[in-house]
Amino acid sequence: MLEHFDTIYSILHHFRSIDPGLKEDTLEFLIKVVSRHSQELPTILDDAALSVSDRSAHLNALKMNCYALIRLLESFETMTSQTSLMDLDLSGKGRKARAKSAHGFDWEEERQPILQLLTQLLQLDIRHLWNHSIIEEEFISLVTGCCYRLLENPTISHQKNRPTREAITCLLGVALTRYNHMLSATVKIIQMLQHFEHLASVLVAAVSLWATDYGMKSIVGEIVREIGQKCPQELSRDPSGAKGFATFLTELAERVPAILMSSICILLDHLDGENYMMRNAVLAAMAEMVLQVLNGDQLEAAARDTRDQFLDTLQAHGHDVNSFVRSRVLQLFTRIVQQKALPLTRFQAVVALAVGRLADKSVLVCKNAIQLLASFLANNPFSCKLSDTDLAGPLQKETQKLQEMRAQRRAAAASTVLDPEDEWEAMLPELKATLQQLLKLPQEGEGMPEEIAETETAKEVESRIRQLLAKASYRQAIILAREAIGHFQESQPFCHMDPEDSEETRFLTLLGTIFKGPEAPTQEKTPQGAVGNLGSGETGCEDQSAPEKHREDDELVKQEMLVQYLQDAYSFSQKITEAIGIISKMMYEHTTTVVQEVIEFFVMVFQFGVPQALFGVRRMLPLIWSKEPGVREAVLNAYRQLYLKPKGDSARAKAQTLIHNLSLLLVDASVGTIQCLEEILCEFVQKDELKPAVTQVLWERATEKVPCSPLERCSSVMLLGMMARGKPEIVGSNLDTLVSIGLDEKFPPDYRLAQQVCHAITNISDRRKPSLGKRHPPFRLPQEHCLFERLREMVTKGIVHPDPLWIPFKEAAVTLIYQLAEGPEAICAQMLQGCAKQALEKLEEKSPPQEAPKDTPMLPTFLLMNLLSLAGDVALQQLVHLEQAVSGELCRRRVLQEEQEHKAKDPKEKDASSEATMEEEMGLVGATADDTEAELIRGICKQTLAAFVPLLLKVCNNPGLYSNPELCAAASLALGKFCMISATFCDSQLRLLFTMLEKSSLPIVRSNLMIATGDLAIRFPNLVDPWTPHLYARLRDPAQQVRKTAGLVMTHLILKDMVKVKGQVSEMAVLLIDPAPQIAALAKNFFNELSHKGNAIYNLLPDIISRLSAPEGGVEEEPFHTIMKQLLSYITKDKQTESLVEKLCQRFRTARTERQYRDLAYCVSQLPLTERGLRKMLDNFDCFGDKLSDESIFSAFLSVVGKLRRGAKPEGKAVIDEFEQKLRACHTRGLDAIEEFEMGQGGSQRAPSAKKLPAVSRHRHLASAASDDDFVTPEPRRTTRRHPNTQQQVSKKKLRIVFSSDESSEEELSAEMMEDETPKKTTPIRRASAHRQRS
Repeated sequence: MLEHFDTIYSILHHFRSIDPGLKEDTLEFLIKVVSRHSQELPTILDDAALSVSDRSAHLNALKMNCYALIRLLESFETMTSQTSLMDLDLSGKGRKARAKSAHGFDWEEERQPILQLLTQLLQLDIRHLWNHSIIEEEFISLVTGCCYRLLENPTISHQKNRPTREAITCLLGVALTRYNHMLSATVKIIQMLQHFEHLASVLVAAVSLWATDYGMKSIVGEIVREIGQKCPQELSRDPSGAKGFATFLTELAERVPAILMSSICILLDHLDGENYMMRNAVLAAMAEMVLQVLNGDQLEAAARDTRDQFLDTLQAHGHDVNSFVRSRVLQLFTRIVQQKALPLTRFQAVVALAVGRLADKSVLVCKNAIQLLASFLANNPFSCKLSDTDLAGPLQKETQKLQEMRAQRRAAAASTVLDPEDEWEAMLPELKATLQQLLKLPQEGEGMPEEIAETETAKEVESRIRQLLAKASYRQAIILAREAIGHFQESQPFCHMDPEDSEETRFLTLLGTIFKGPEAPTQEKTPQGAVGNLGSGETGCEDQSAPEKHREDDELVKQEMLVQYLQDAYSFSQKITEAIGIISKMMYEHTTTVVQEVIEFFVMVFQFGVPQALFGVRRMLPLIWSKEPGVREAVLNAYRQLYLKPKGDSARAKAQTLIHNLSLLLVDASVGTIQCLEEILCEFVQKDELKPAVTQVLWERATEKVPCSPLERCSSVMLLGMMARGKPEIVGSNLDTLVSIGLDEKFPPDYRLAQQVCHAITNISDRRKPSLGKRHPPFRLPQEHCLFERLREMVTKGIVHPDPLWIPFKEAAVTLIYQLAEGPEAICAQMLQGCAKQALEKLEEKSPPQEAPKDTPMLPTFLLMNLLSLAGDVALQQLVHLEQAVSGELCRRRVLQEEQEHKAKDPKEKDASSEATMEEEMGLVGATADDTEAELIRGICKQTLAAFVPLLLKVCNNPGLYSNPELCAAASLALGKFCMISATFCDSQLRLLFTMLEKSSLPIVRSNLMIATGDLAIRFPNLVDPWTPHLYARLRDPAQQVRKTAGLVMTHLILKDMVKVKGQVSEMAVLLIDPAPQIAALAKNFFNELSHKGNAIYNLLPDIISRLSAPEGGVEEEPFHTIMKQLLSYITKDKQTESLVEKLCQRFRTARTERQYRDLAYCVSQLPLTERGLRKMLDNFDCFGDKLSDESIFSAFLSVVGKLRRGAKPEGKAVIDEFEQKLRACHTRGLDAIEEFEMGQGGSQRAPSAKKLPAVSRHRHLASAASDDDFVTPEPRRTTRRHPNTQQQVSKKKLRIVFSSDESSEEELSAEMMEDETPKKTTPIRRASAHRQRS
């Protein structure tokens, strides 16, 4: 090498241009040279007689060898990196083949042997080749530099390069341990983390290996110190470097948390820095230390304090300003809880944190909060059943027991005899003072004489004195003692008075003897042996009581721990219950992942027996109709997990449990809930997930082969009917059994069971309209079938009995007859005739011949109600039958006939006409046939049920005469159903319908008619169109039930484009602030859906703002803000925002009141303005500049400035500053000289306002009047389109629509309006393009 280095160097210098084969040969040659040299070096180094020249020659050879090999390695690496960049479009085998052809070999496989060779060389004691055994820093940098160069390759982190990574780690580890490479390695690692994102994981593996296997723990501290000294402000400007440091710290904490813990204090400054990734990294490191190092109950006090500090920090950052940090904290707590590393004392605090985060604005935080609560449930240390009602009983019982134990303990402590000597010493000073006072002034004692009864003995008096001293009644005790000395001169202890002592001493001695008892003096005289015996006896008693006392203490401690445990469990259960209420509201969020988390949470809560969980399980049912497959599948999985995997020893026991659980869902379930459950069971049945044992147990309960209650039997029939939708044969094969179950001839009949039997049988037929592609006729049963006979009998016989369950039963029966019977109109005609006949018989019974002819016979109210209700149901089902079943069958037969005729044609005839002509003719013929069939069906509908119309109209026209609420409800509903049949009849009765809708005093009638008129608006849109304002008016109905129904109906009509949407939609906006949460949620859902229909909300906003802020009929200011904040959140497009800003600014000129100015300013402040929007405001500054003297208007515009400043670009800040200066100037000028300002500007503003008055009156809210005369039928709307500019030319004599809810007693008998008030013309609905913006 010494002789031929120039040749090698020239190859390195011209590496790019030389032949690949030469490069490979040079590499192979150098590997052999270095390998040979490394084998010879141990012998050379051990040679003590090595001369200076030989040592120098070997040193130069070593340097040259290493330099040449390392530079050649770096040259190959550079070329490989460049080639890989050029070949990014290639992948797999093609790329690898190209690399091999370029180099003649695979370089990735050659790197590892070279690195191992260099490692082997460094492991030798080569320092002896240098003077004074000090290796040059440049040599070590040369060897380690190639390692860092290799690490910069982005592919180094790939799995295939693992051997290379291990070789680099080993080489650098030798450099660290043997050649003092610590400082350089630290600096290089910090630099690489800042500039190469892919290296974080690679360097973590290397550093953790050096810290453990190589014993270089100090390098962790050095790297962490360097990261800790980085300025947080600089890291906030360098997100790439911050991300590298954060990933490094997080993964290093996972590998070596104990080593990192000693340096964690250096990183604490980053918790206050701006970069959220660094905060996340430090918090993750703390969590890893809690999990791996500070876990367990046997921690020392210092370790426990450190753990508590870490957990405090984590909890504090649960309220971090950045949502990613809050989310990360919740994830870390989830891991801590899952690994049972959270101390019990912190359970309540962390659960409270999770519950609080459920209201977070960030979806990610909410999702992780739900996951944390689910982890708490799954890993709670309390119980597998967390019902707070079940826990409250034991808690109260055990708390009472603890209080009793504490009371006994206090009583025992109080009853323990204290040392009399100590008590005497305590009371002596006060007693002596009292005695001295009495001795000086004996007359003071005369006021409180203590008499001694003749029968009292010395012992009794002594006891009284002792009690008085114990009560601190010293004066009475002294007086009584004085009396006792004179009374008992020969009795103990009053006779032992030393005359030589002073009177005070004698009294104190006597009182001391009495209080301390005779034991003390007696003890003194007792012989020493007796004292010894007594002492040993007392000691024995004490020895016996000591274990007893310890046992009582242990029991008390155990009881306290039990009560604390129950208290914690109860508090935890209450927190979970609180969380259920919040989480259930998140079930209908737009984010699929959140909804899935909510569903999984309720599954877990239900499994832990929390009673409120059933509410959430029911609430998730409607999600089965979700358009998101993930949500629908989550609901199915939830019910699969909750109900299809019951506990039980046998298949039958499991089936019984499953049925019982499903039956609980049906208790008090609404129609919607039952439909959702039916869809889920249908899905399970179609996938054969319900075992045969379930069906068998259901049939046994339905047929009463096993004992069950009537409700259980009814629920079994319901479940069978639901399953029949998935597999009709479940019910179809046992039809006769089902008829005998629910439609037998027992009395009184069970109408609830009969109704469910009808529903179950209905499910065996396909309820949808037959499609043209189906060639088979629909499934029908003959008229003579026993099912229809039994139904007819039950309906006919039941009409004369006032059973409220008969009405829903007969509705189900009529539906079933029209669904399954051949010729259902004949069966229902017989049914109606039979019922009418019975009604006439009842009428004849009530009117005997001798009765005066002027008296009108009366029919029972319930009978009339049942008759009208039955007629209405038959009318509606007849219509459905003719429109769907008959029409579909006619179409099916026509298509079959045309196909047969087409096949029968001569082939030449077929060829004569082209396919296009044939299709056109077929389409024309088909359309003509459809029209013919439709006319036929309408004709049949008009002729039916005509006999009941006069009776029905009489009841509806005379609400005063027929005032029964149930009868009114049934009659109004029947009238709505009759109107569905014929356009002519509907047109003639619309006035009556809307009069009842407006004036009826019964909310149920108004609610029913709202649904009926909604259906009529779909069936006869041109007829109902002039009455649309009456529909909107019900949105402000005083009854909550009516408002909710009106909201639902208008939602469907508007979203289906069946009603023209104009400014009246402001009535829907008012529902956003409805006191009923259900109605407010309904309105919010309506606007959410409407926002997806092009520019609908944008087009409506100006009218809505005008109506809601109008002095007449608007809303208050705070509710206005709530409504507009919601509606303006749907404006997201920049063009829409700019246009709205311009319109709103110009409206300041036409506004008439201060309130309207404030409303407009608020709306502007809520828009998501951009720089272009700001320029629009500047252009229209004159419109609102004179209004800025109002503080609230000025504040609203200032908030706009604040929003714009947040993300403003430097060039845009000048415009913002200009706008703010103008705002402040106008505001100040208005405050300083407001009178002058008004005089200068007021005149110019009044004129436009006056001109706009007619326009404002057009948006005036519908007012109420006092009488029926003011109820004016709306004029039909003109169909001619006007140019937008001509819209102001509206006739000033426009009729004003007035409503009245007051009905005078004189007019009750005739609620129908006058003939001349009925709309004479109808306007066909024209559909405008939803995408066309409003001008």
